[in-house]
Amino acid sequence: MNVLERNNVRVRGSAERAMIFAHGFGCDQNMWRFVEPAFANEFKTVLFDHVGAGESDLAAYDRSKYSSLAGYADDVVEIGRELRLSDAVFVGHSVSSMIGALAAQKSPGMFGKLVMVGPSARYIDDGDYVGGFSQKQIEELLQFLETNHMGWSIQMAPAIMGNPDRPELGEELINSFCRTDPEIAKSFARVTFMSDNRADLAKIDVPTLILQCSEDIIASREVGEYVHRQIPRSEIVFLEATGHCPNLSAPDEVIAAMRPFV
Repeated sequence: MNVLERNNVRVRGSAERAMIFAHGFGCDQNMWRFVEPAFANEFKTVLFDHVGAGESDLAAYDRSKYSSLAGYADDVVEIGRELRLSDAVFVGHSVSSMIGALAAQKSPGMFGKLVMVGPSARYIDDGDYVGGFSQKQIEELLQFLETNHMGWSIQMAPAIMGNPDRPELGEELINSFCRTDPEIAKSFARVTFMSDNRADLAKIDVPTLILQCSEDIIASREVGEYVHRQIPRSEIVFLEATGHCPNLSAPDEVIAAMRPFV
C-alpha cells in the first residue's frame, strides 16, 4: 500500500501552491470540513488521516515507529514527497502543530509557512514552565484512558471541546474518540501528553501563525504565548472562540485569522 492509501490522502484543486491540514488526537480529517473549502480555490488542499485514525490503514500501525511524534512527522514528509510539495502551508491542530514543526525540520523547503491551532510544546509543568498539567494529573488521565476508553471519551470530549451551550459539538468529539481503535488511542495519547518539543521551537525557521483559543483546558493562553516567544518568526492571534477545537466550533474565525497570513 502506498503512502497516499495508507494515510487516506485526499487532494482537491489544482493550484500550484498546496495547503495541508493535519488533525489532532482522537480526530480525523473530517474535523477540517468547515475550514478547508474556504481555501480550495487558492490552494491545492491536502487532507489526510494519521495512521490509526479515520480511514487510514490500521495494519500500517507500528508501535515502535509511532512511539514518538517523529514517526508521525515522517509520514507527513512521505506524503509531501509523494505529492512533490514545495513551499506549502502546513495547518496543524493540537498535537499536529508539533508534528508539523518536526516535519518542517526534516524536509527544509517543503513547508513555507506553518499554522498552529491550539499548540502545546509540553503539557506537563516543569520548573518555571507552565504546561497546564502536573505529572500526576497526566498519569491519572492516561490511566483512566487505558482502563476505560469509552468512559474517558464520554467524560473528556465535552471538556476538551468546551462550548457547553452547544452539546452537539461535544457529541461529535465523543463519537470521533470512540471510533478510534482503543489500543492505538492509548498509545497515541501517551505519546502526545508525554511529549516535550520545547527545544524544537527555536529551530523553526519559517513564518508561523499561532491561533490561541479562550478557555482552552488543553492548551492555555500561557502555553500559546510560550510557543509564540520561542518561535523566532511567529505571530499569535487570540481567538474569541472557546475550547480546543475552533476548526469545528468557530471555523469562520479560524478562516478569517488565517487569510492575511497565508
